[in-house]
Amino acid sequence: MGTWDTGPFDNDTAADFANALDEAEPEAREALIRGVLIRTIDATGYLPEAEEAVAAAALIAAQCPGGEPVDMSYGPETPMPVFPSDLRVLADEALARIVGDEDGPASNWVDPEDWKQWRSILTRLRAVLAPPPPSIALFDVQS
Repeated sequence: MGTWDTGPFDNDTAADFANALDEAEPEAREALIRGVLIRTIDATGYLPEAEEAVAAAALIAAQCPGGEPVDMSYGPETPMPVFPSDLRVLADEALARIVGDEDGPASNWVDPEDWKQWRSILTRLRAVLAPPPPSIALFDVQS
């Protein structure tokens, strides 16, 4: 993996994914993102698309309240469609799978400080993606 920093698009694989999104028709971008998330969730053993899934999760999180904009240097140059809310859940599940994979991307970091920073980024993304807890309507009690 050619990595130059810890951001979601700061590696060759994620930058290539951004290029694929730019080259795709606007209506196909959601399907590309959904596909990489589902394949990451469903993968057994090695997670071959983990870097793309992190990038996809960052794009979805950018549209959520509290989400941070994606770095345009290496992220997609074209605007993304408004993603449906169900992608938030898929992105969170994919990130949970990546974080829990001891032999996956987490093992690629040589510098422990880089690993900590990368892990912090994933934790922030998950915090933004996690759907708010359902609110329970209180009953109006009349005496």
